[in-house]
Amino acid sequence: MSLENMNQVRSVLKHFIAIEQSEGMGARVRRSVGTHEMRKFLPFLMLDHFTVAPPAGFPDHPHHGQETITYIIEGAVAHEDITGSRGVLRPGDLQFMTAGRGIVHSEIPVSFADNRASKGLQLWVDLPEKLKNTRPRYRDLRREEIPTAKPNENVSVKVISGNSYGVESLADLAYTPIHFYYFTLNKNNVEFEQGFPKDFNVFLYVLKGSVSINKQVYPQYSAVFFKADGDSIRGVSSSENTEFAVIGGRILDQEVVHYGPFVETSKSKLIQVIKNYQEGKNGFERAQYWTSSISNGIDESRAKKILQQSNLTF
Repeated sequence: MSLENMNQVRSVLKHFIAIEQSEGMGARVRRSVGTHEMRKFLPFLMLDHFTVAPPAGFPDHPHHGQETITYIIEGAVAHEDITGSRGVLRPGDLQFMTAGRGIVHSEIPVSFADNRASKGLQLWVDLPEKLKNTRPRYRDLRREEIPTAKPNENVSVKVISGNSYGVESLADLAYTPIHFYYFTLNKNNVEFEQGFPKDFNVFLYVLKGSVSINKQVYPQYSAVFFKADGDSIRGVSSSENTEFAVIGGRILDQEVVHYGPFVETSKSKLIQVIKNYQEGKNGFERAQYWTSSISNGIDESRAKKILQQSNLTF
């Protein structure tokens, strides 16, 4: 029996085109999760497809009770946090950040001589209630560490987290189980399929070209959300060059109460987190007087020096 016959294909729950809007200090984003169209899709709280160029950026700001996953497509983004961690993400690199009980950090695009913008995806993932107050942690996943699945000459999949066409990613990148794949299809009418556990919520976001699922075409910037009624998604490309992300995560059965980047499971807990931040305690001890060294910008020369400390180059 073929794999195609064994898998139960998920049906589409909802779809829409992500509309561009302003965010941060001068950035532009297309937000799919975290809008009136789809407030949350647990464990997912937000997905932004961002474009940001100096002097715009996301300067010093806090987080609590969630994880963020940032994937760079073009340009480069520097990051630095209150714990002393810092780095530079290049095209193809990712950062998995667990805010846990509290973190303050800065995310700033690198300034290049040709004034290029930095583009990428940032995903906010809810933490299970029992891990809301865990210690913060970072994991920079470098492009050299990401395996690629090539089931045929027309399909290429960056296996960021999970298993695609028999190719396995690195493990334990996030506390909340997440599968993340970046598909590139190089011609029209190319079939693709991706399996997921049945207890995962799954969605697809089209960055370039278009895809067809069950004979309906979804153009560029479409967000397609699937019902939890099967163990795979399947479709075909509808353009000559198509790129899309397919993301899934284990469904969390818990309340979500949030205020900006603070995420909790009840109003009383959220009020306490805001108080912790204001009073500089329980993870925010340095928040009142800390300023990142990149908040006013970072040029290519300095970014190269930071990369060299990890034996990396652009």
